[in-house]
Amino acid sequence: MSNTLSIDDKIFLTKIAEEVIKRRLTTPSIFFLEMMKPLNFVSSQAMIFFGPIISAFVKTDGYYKAAEIFENHHSVEFLIQEIERLDKNE
Repeated sequence: MSNTLSIDDKIFLTKIAEEVIKRRLTTPSIFFLEMMKPLNFVSSQAMIFFGPIISAFVKTDGYYKAAEIFENHHSVEFLIQEIERLDKNE
């Protein structure tokens, strides 16, 4: 995977950031993402591994897309910046 995010990836991450803001989880989300930043690739692989189990319980429309996006090191930083940007605008 390349080091840059596609427009579709950015739109997907922006939608996640909007949900975080809507649910008022800005601070815990940023703390969690900052802690997990060094492990984002490992976490994305864990998401793929547990995908069949999770899909038995919840809809996985964007689940595998998220796992693919989080393989990219820049995705977590982009998501943090989007959450902060949207939180300032609210």
